[in-house]
This record gives sequence, structure tokens and C-alpha cells, in this order.
Amino acid sequence: MTRTSIRSCVQFAACALLFAMLSAHASAATLRAWFDRDTVQLGETVTLNIEADAANTTQPDFSALKRDFDLHGTQSSQQISIANGTSASKTLWAVALEPRHEGRISVAPITVGNAQTNPLQLNVLATVVAAAPKGDGDVFLDISVNPLTPYVQQEVRYTLKLYYALDLGGGDLSEPKADGLGVKRLGQDKSYAATVGARHYRVLERHYALTPERSGAIDIPAIVFRGTALNATDPMSFFRGGRSVSAHSDPVHLDVKPKPAAWTTSPWLPAASVLLKDESELPAEVHVGDPITRTIRLQAKGLGHEQLPELSLAKPDGAEIYPDKPDTRTRDDGEWLYGERVQKFAFVANRMGALTIPGVEVQWWDTESDRAEVVQLPAKTITVLAAQGAAAAPGAGVGATPESAPTPSSAPASAAAPSPTRATRHRLRIWKTLAVVGFALWLITLALWGRSRRGATVAKTAPAPIPDTSSQRAAFLRACSLGEFAGAERALVAWARSERADVRNLGELAARLGDPMQQGALADLQRTRYAGAPSQGLATRLQHAFKAGLAWRDEAARRVAVAALPALYPERD
Repeated sequence: MTRTSIRSCVQFAACALLFAMLSAHASAATLRAWFDRDTVQLGETVTLNIEADAANTTQPDFSALKRDFDLHGTQSSQQISIANGTSASKTLWAVALEPRHEGRISVAPITVGNAQTNPLQLNVLATVVAAAPKGDGDVFLDISVNPLTPYVQQEVRYTLKLYYALDLGGGDLSEPKADGLGVKRLGQDKSYAATVGARHYRVLERHYALTPERSGAIDIPAIVFRGTALNATDPMSFFRGGRSVSAHSDPVHLDVKPKPAAWTTSPWLPAASVLLKDESELPAEVHVGDPITRTIRLQAKGLGHEQLPELSLAKPDGAEIYPDKPDTRTRDDGEWLYGERVQKFAFVANRMGALTIPGVEVQWWDTESDRAEVVQLPAKTITVLAAQGAAAAPGAGVGATPESAPTPSSAPASAAAPSPTRATRHRLRIWKTLAVVGFALWLITLALWGRSRRGATVAKTAPAPIPDTSSQRAAFLRACSLGEFAGAERALVAWARSERADVRNLGELAARLGDPMQQGALADLQRTRYAGAPSQGLATRLQHAFKAGLAWRDEAARRVAVAALPALYPERD
């Protein structure tokens, strides 16, 4: 075999191995497993779910689970979805597992075809005796509340479990309620099997978040269940309506504590944990007039978003600050509330030097350790450079100092400059006055000559003073940095009207501009605002195009016309 053929065989084998590895990775990426609950009690069942794509429909191998669990049957289902002409299907397996022992059980990856699931862990608690069954024990309720002595506005986790050992044809389950108590239902109901004593039950589990709105004693009445039970041995039981069954729990007493006396005047935040995160990456350097956006996220475990305080930053020296409208929401994981508040702050530097973006801190009460805590974000310092496109400082020329003028050749090189006398200074003032008067007369002559060129019947319009457009420009750049294109359009038109009063909309503005980059940016803005075009990268294009100001078409024409004027004093032959 030649060396070339050997090299070809090695390359083919390497490609085949790489393809096999990529195929295995792709299969693993479409296979996942999860428990419907992370914590169970001994004697209860938990559902293990495994989801795979259509390319992997082999029955999972559950043999490894028999060491730690009793298997109570497996169900499977398929789901097909069609989006944009492309179909996708998934297969879901659900197996009911009953742990054989307490403790933390590690579930090794389960093989499905050529792929494996992710490893899992399940926390199994010791058997807790449920509330004593009322009546014949066919149906009863169990309530758990934690904590029983909360602080005012602290989340109280209220868990309700309905046990039933018969077939229910329907029923009504009341909810916890009391004066001075906010109630929010969390997540979806869970259904599983459990063994109480020697009897097997089906369990319906439901979670609530209770928020005491005042301190003192709060009594929560008992939960009541009323339903109908069907007789499995009587085929006509469903049509007869079955027999009535009911159950009720024990009432709950809460002793709500006020906020500690040592608490400061800051908003009261009793939470299990608080996260304060800076979600923006601030630049090291910016130019004068460039917008800077700092995005801050505040999240609290055990509180709703309406309980979170407003975020505020102090106005720094050398910049204007523009806070955006906060984005708030409350979510839950089935047991805890999570309140979130996201706030954006836009800064526009107005001078060169070091700019310090202020930090922020939030005080909160840790309900787990029962003590005050503080989370904070530090201040950030940014270097502000001169505005892009700014004119350079004028050099020495017309205003040159006497020291820069050449000395007469007749003066001795070693002679020292004499001190000016009062008469000399007087003569200098006279010459300066004459120079100013001569320059003014030259300007008047130039104006009269231009007027005579246009004709006596044409009215001369005095040039308008240069408007102060800094506020409109800053508002436009701020709106771009926040992605508010409707506000950017309003600010840009207002900016243009401050320089050209007859501009009424973006179309007229685009027709008056002489810069193709600015015209293209305006066309993209109009397509995004009124044609549903994507806005990705539009803010950056707008900021880059208009950073140096508005490039008017008539300004360029005026400069050409001025340059075409004949000299006032043409050279004589």
C-alpha cells in the first residue's frame, strides 16, 4: 500500500470518527429527563419524565432504577408540531416511581437508543404522619405552613394535600383566606400516590404564597372539600351521581411580627435572598455627547415585584442622567415567589475628563438568618474624550503675540527688549482701535455690495442665530441607546425643527439632508417604524450617522455660493 493510500485511509477513518461523535452529541442534545418534584416523602410516588425527539423512539432502559425504586407503570405519548412548513415531533415517557429508602438518591443516566439522559438527584424524606383521617378515612386533608411566626410582608408557604382512597366524580376545594392576608396560588397542581399506614391514597398537592399585610394575630379558617364518590363495583354509580363525601383541615394561626425596631428608613424587604446584578458592560472610554446605558436587575426570593423599591442613581458631575421606565414582573417556581425589577439609566457626557457612574445599594432583611443585609453595585469610572469631529484649537496667526513677530534686521541681536512706555501703550491702543474700525467698515462695504448685487427690490433676511440643539440631540441619542425608536423619531424631528423650522417629518428631513449615511439611517428608521422591518443594529447606525450633527444640503450649497463671490479688492496689474 502506497503512502498516499495510507494517508487517505487515515483521513477517511478520522472523518468517520468525527461524524460519529457529532451524531452522538446531537442525539444527546435532544434527550432530557426530569422529576416532577425534587423532594418527596417515603411512601409517596414521583414521576420521572424522559423526552426525546422523533429520531430516537427506542424504549428507555429503566432496569437501573429498580435498585432504589419500585416501578408502578409507564406511559408514553407523542407530540407533533408544524411551524413555517417544518414538522417536529417529540416522544415523552412518564414512569411512576416509589422510593425504597430515604436519603438523597442519585439516578444515573438512562440509556435511550444510542443516547443517555442527564443524571438526576431526588431528596427522599422520612415518612411523616399525615393528619388523622376524618370519618371513614376515605378522604382527608393535610395542611403544612412555614413559617408560623413570619414578619409582616414575608412570604408564608402554605401547602395543601388532599388524600382520597376512592374514585371521585367531582368536588370543590376551598382556598385559604383571612383579613389582612394576601393569597396567591403557585404553579400547577401535582398528583401522585402515597401510603398512609397500610392504606394507599391518591394525593392532590397545591401550593399558595401567603403575605401578611399587618402584624399581630391572623387566623386562617379550615380548608373544606366537598365532592362525590363513585362506586367502582356499580356500573350505574356515575348516572346516579354517587355519594357525597367531605373533609376539612385544621385552622391555622399566624403570629405576625412587625419589622424590627432597629430597621432603618429604607423600604422593608423581608426575603429569603436578594440579587442585585449589573447587566450592562460599560465602556472604558466615550466621547462627549455619547450615550452610556447602565442596566440594573433587582430580584428578591419571597417577594412580589410590587414590594421591591424604586432603583435610583444620583446625577453625576459632567453628565445628564435619563432613567427609563422600569420593567417589573413576578414569577414562581411552585413554592416561592420571585419579584424582579429591571431598570435602565442612560447617561450623556457633557464635558471631558473622568466620569463616575454612581453605584447603588439595597438594604434587605434575611429571613433565613434573621438579620439585616446589604447588596450593592460599585461605582464605575469612565474616561470622556473630546467630541468626535470637534474643531481643533486655533493656532497662532492673526492673533499672534508680539513676541512671535520677527525682529527688525537693524536691531542688534543681543539688544534686550525695552519696557513699553505709557506713550507706546497709548499708540498701541490707537492702532488697535483703528484696526477694529477699519475691519468694521470693510464688513459694511461687503454687505452693501452684496445687497446691490441682489437688487433693491429683494428683501434681505437677517441670518438666524445658531440655535442651541444640545437638549434635542441628547434626547435623540438617549432614545437610540434605550431602543425607543418612536421617541428617537420625535426627538430627531424636534432637533431638525430647531435648525430648520419648516421640517415637519422624517420624509422632509431626509430630502433636506446631504449626507447619504444619514439618509440611509432615516430610511431604515421609517421601515422599522411603519413597515415592521427588524430593528437589529438600527440604534447603532442612527447614533453613528448623526453623532456629528445634521448635514444639511442647503448648507453645502451656501458654502459653494459664498466661495464663488468675486474678490472685494481684485489685484491690479
